[in-house]
Amino acid sequence: MSKLSTRERVLVLKQLLEKYTDEENELALAEIIDLLNEEFDQSYDFSKRLIKEDLATFEDSEVIDLIVNQEMNGKPKYYSFQNRLFEIQELRLLSDAVVSARFITMKEKERLIEKIKQLTSEPLAAKLENQIHINETAHSQSDKVKYVIYNLHNAINDAKTIRFQYGRYNMKKEFVLSREGKTYTLHPYALVWNRDYYYLIGWSPEFEELRHYRVDRLVKVQVLDDPFKQKEDFDVTQYTHHLFNMFTGEEKWIEIKFADELINVIIDRFGEKVPIKEGKDGRFTLKTKAVISTGLVGWLLTWGSNAEVIGPLELKEKMKQEAEKLYKLYH
Repeated sequence: MSKLSTRERVLVLKQLLEKYTDEENELALAEIIDLLNEEFDQSYDFSKRLIKEDLATFEDSEVIDLIVNQEMNGKPKYYSFQNRLFEIQELRLLSDAVVSARFITMKEKERLIEKIKQLTSEPLAAKLENQIHINETAHSQSDKVKYVIYNLHNAINDAKTIRFQYGRYNMKKEFVLSREGKTYTLHPYALVWNRDYYYLIGWSPEFEELRHYRVDRLVKVQVLDDPFKQKEDFDVTQYTHHLFNMFTGEEKWIEIKFADELINVIIDRFGEKVPIKEGKDGRFTLKTKAVISTGLVGWLLTWGSNAEVIGPLELKEKMKQEAEKLYKLYH
């Protein structure tokens, strides 16, 4: 039976406590030694005296936060690590974000979840796993997205121009490149997460305007040795705030009457500071800037007769046209 050096023994002891203990699970000295022997298949000699000394060192240390409990009736001490970088509810949030991301394949989701579970103890990780349900909604391009994101982060950080192709699926479920495969050039400004997808926002020298692209639809991304200077007035929050479902269009002032019952919907979408005016007919009026687009029309139609467009006329006409199409479809 081999012996570990002091440094090696302290390291494996710390790893074992991190793996098996938490605020709900503690271990006595005998249990710790049994687990060490089990973990290493009796390959090493874990002396009770040495392990007890190591635990005492942990207990006195200001670096390692070991919790020690001992009951008054003389029962043995119980040891645990409880102060972790992430709380279990925070790991659940991270896991949910991974699961909900449609551009990540099931295989990649499972791999990421396994890594997240390693940030806590095994008992808590088991509870976390029982609450996670992974649905496969990602497409065949998804496994490449993480590498694209890595390159985009570098390009944004280094302020380097990128070149890429862009595409969409057709009715035959074939991924077809836009503009017959002609490349796009972009000064990448930011990556944003919206409706379970990553979007790249940047300045297009070709179209001389801000544009955004879904990252999972980018193909053959190249980072060029062509630096750029970001526009000083660019505000990523402001840019995305006025978009609906990331559809592009012209930004204008809109005025809409909503039924009072939708006040929480409006606050969720625009924030608590959104300007509204109460009415006496069970409706309030919202006046704000937004991009006039198919996304906005679709969002407004969600609320049926509980949302009435007052202006601008362009938006009102779009709503009227879409309502007529719906009437003809179901009449």
